[in-house]
Amino acid sequence: MKITKLTTYIVPPRWLFLKVETDEGIVGWGEPVVEGRALTVQAAVHELEDYLIGKDPFLIEDHWTVMYRGGFYRGGAAHMSAISGIDQALWDIKGKALGQPIHSLLGGQLRDRIKVYSWIGGDRPSDVANNARDVVARGFKAIKLNGCEEMQIVDTNEKVEKAVETIAIIREAIGPHIGIGVDFHGRVHKPMAKVLAKELDPYKLMFIEEPVLSENKEALRDIVNHTSTPIALGERLFSRWDFKQVLSDGYVDIIQPDLSHAGGITECRKIAAMAEAYDVALAPHCPLGPIALAACLQVDAISYNAFIQEQSLGIHYNKGNDILDYISNKEVFQYADGFVSIPQGPGLGIEVDEAYVIERAKEGHRWRNPIWRHADGSFAEW
Repeated sequence: MKITKLTTYIVPPRWLFLKVETDEGIVGWGEPVVEGRALTVQAAVHELEDYLIGKDPFLIEDHWTVMYRGGFYRGGAAHMSAISGIDQALWDIKGKALGQPIHSLLGGQLRDRIKVYSWIGGDRPSDVANNARDVVARGFKAIKLNGCEEMQIVDTNEKVEKAVETIAIIREAIGPHIGIGVDFHGRVHKPMAKVLAKELDPYKLMFIEEPVLSENKEALRDIVNHTSTPIALGERLFSRWDFKQVLSDGYVDIIQPDLSHAGGITECRKIAAMAEAYDVALAPHCPLGPIALAACLQVDAISYNAFIQEQSLGIHYNKGNDILDYISNKEVFQYADGFVSIPQGPGLGIEVDEAYVIERAKEGHRWRNPIWRHADGSFAEW
């Protein structure tokens, strides 16, 4: 079998899909995208295409190694996301060719389903109590929301009180036993992250995500001394080398590699294994589409330390299209009692509705994240 063609589709709401074709008619799908940089990653995919055409798609480890190491400059969001989508598609081809789900080829599943959480609210957390109740009423056992608005490096007690009040209202609305993940989204700098982490401790959170930007990870040393809440990060780390110091420093309790950013299935299973050796939990980042979610579930299936999976059904970013729109076997993501089942079909286990993908690609998108500014006019992290 040989790889014959790579085709990319930019589709709403903010996704990039990849189809890899072979001379035996078996097709694999991947989701290589950086949110807000879809065109950049699309170009990176087609640069890697030059190497892949004519190659045996089964040699995934070798192709991953060449795609990563074959260029003098390597790593980073665009390059690794391009590799991620290609890697997902190659595993999809291999699974389909052998009539097995990817997790079967990786040693076999050690769980039948995994807990999921649902996003509530939007970028500015307000009026979220009713949204939280609705999500819990639909069966979810865990939720996540953005924990604060823009916050300067040293900000006011009013900003802190507002963020804490939001979480307090949610905790009261949904009771003591529903998991709450609070995403600081890298909006908070070290001085205020210490304050917020301490103030939120009484609400027994499931985790605090990205209390500071990943490039400021040395600040975690001080933050962990102000809270008993588990610390999560990793959506802006792109390889096992990026995660290496995070794990060895010992300040993170949960890692969140994104299977569309951090090297795909091949790399993220290695990152998960590294984390297990440090007794660190795995919760893959996935506010993306159905191909990315299906890839995450393959790694969740084989990773002992996986405990919860992000998914984007109904997320506030999904305007115009949602994750089930692009697949024919919509029942594959079976949500029940706060869990989603591990797909059992060959490859990724999903059937992409190619005709619908082509139709929506005519519209495409140029999604960009908002640009925020502080009251003094300076740039604010979103």
